[in-house]
Amino acid sequence: MKLKIQLPLLFLLVFIILIFSIGIYLKTVVIGKVPFVETETKEKYAAEYQKIAVHVSGLYPDIEEINDYLKQVFESRNVSIILHNSDLSEEILSFRKSPYQSVLTNYWFPVKTHDNRIAFFLEIESPIGIEDTLMNPEYIGMLLPLPIIICFILIILIVYFHFNITKPLQVLNSGLEMINIRRPFAPLNSKRKDEIGDLYNRFNEMERRLHLARKEQTDMIAAIAHDLKTPLTSINGFVELLAMQKNLPEKEKQEYYELIQKKSKHIEELIRYFSSFTKEELELESIDLKPVEALKLFENIAVEYETELSGLDYELIWHHSFTANRFLMIDEHMIRRVFGNLFSNIVRYGGKKELKVYMNGYTQGGYAYFQVEDNGAGVPDKDLSSLFLKFYTVDKSRQSQNGGMGLGLASCKSIIEHHGGEIWAFHSKYGGLGIQFSLPLAM
Repeated sequence: MKLKIQLPLLFLLVFIILIFSIGIYLKTVVIGKVPFVETETKEKYAAEYQKIAVHVSGLYPDIEEINDYLKQVFESRNVSIILHNSDLSEEILSFRKSPYQSVLTNYWFPVKTHDNRIAFFLEIESPIGIEDTLMNPEYIGMLLPLPIIICFILIILIVYFHFNITKPLQVLNSGLEMINIRRPFAPLNSKRKDEIGDLYNRFNEMERRLHLARKEQTDMIAAIAHDLKTPLTSINGFVELLAMQKNLPEKEKQEYYELIQKKSKHIEELIRYFSSFTKEELELESIDLKPVEALKLFENIAVEYETELSGLDYELIWHHSFTANRFLMIDEHMIRRVFGNLFSNIVRYGGKKELKVYMNGYTQGGYAYFQVEDNGAGVPDKDLSSLFLKFYTVDKSRQSQNGGMGLGLASCKSIIEHHGGEIWAFHSKYGGLGIQFSLPLAM
């Protein structure tokens, strides 16, 4: 499961567990004790206010002294005080606080005369603040497990994030520090199916490509050195022969000069190949992508090469399932070069007189697929995966004879990948080689 789904679900699950746990705890532990705590708080205030009522009884019947005393109590406490007559029909004295109070509790006390008659009723409105309950030791004891539960859940989350996100990222970071272009690093193994697993796979792919690029670079230098060394060795041999043997017949000298010229032109051709490939790689960095209809592109290329191959007594059989108004965002010149390289390879290495080429195209998902096959000699299994490497040729002995430098399919791979597609080789059902590549459709 992807982290973008996994993490919200995790936090939702934690939130539900937290609310559920707190709800069960409040229901089973706290709620049963709340009335007891509130009763205890009320009894504490009732005892204090009873003393006020007793003091007022001692001041009776002096109303002025009662007024002064109650005013003093009012100013020193956060309470409202009302003195009613004995039948509660009239307020004798009234000292009220702001009406915007918290929860109020009313306390009633009789004010008695010396002969034990009720002269007044004293009403005291007292707010019960949060500090009156939360600061109660009973409340503190009941609520203490709640932060413990929250801390426990947070610890679980911290452990989860450490082992599922932080630690895998640390391993990846250590892997990045240990990358060595000369020595492959052991692949990072991960069976995860989320973004971390994808990141590990991308890291392994990046390192594989890095070492493959170095191998291609080394092979390219070796190939250039080999291809230049062979004609240069011949040229040096002929020049040395001409220099040492002064009395050679003119006809033989002329033959040596012609061989030297031939080898020089071969070197010139090699340099042209290398230069052309380098220029093409630079052009790929600034390709101009434009919308091209897949159907028209396929049919134009098919008709063009059908005519060209028929002139060589070869046959092109083609079909497709493209529909109108399905466009590709491509550099058409570059894509045509891909087809040119593929057909050129078939003609050059087909190795069969009655050569047939099969070309088809179709769409699947967000991609257009193009496939070119032949009934020629094909490619051995061991060479199939290396066809797109630079300067790789299946038959080294036939490389010069056929004029190939092992850059055609490497060029195709660069062009297709710069367009966001993929290219691969396979054994054709017709007996020869098959090449298939994909190009993303314009959305």
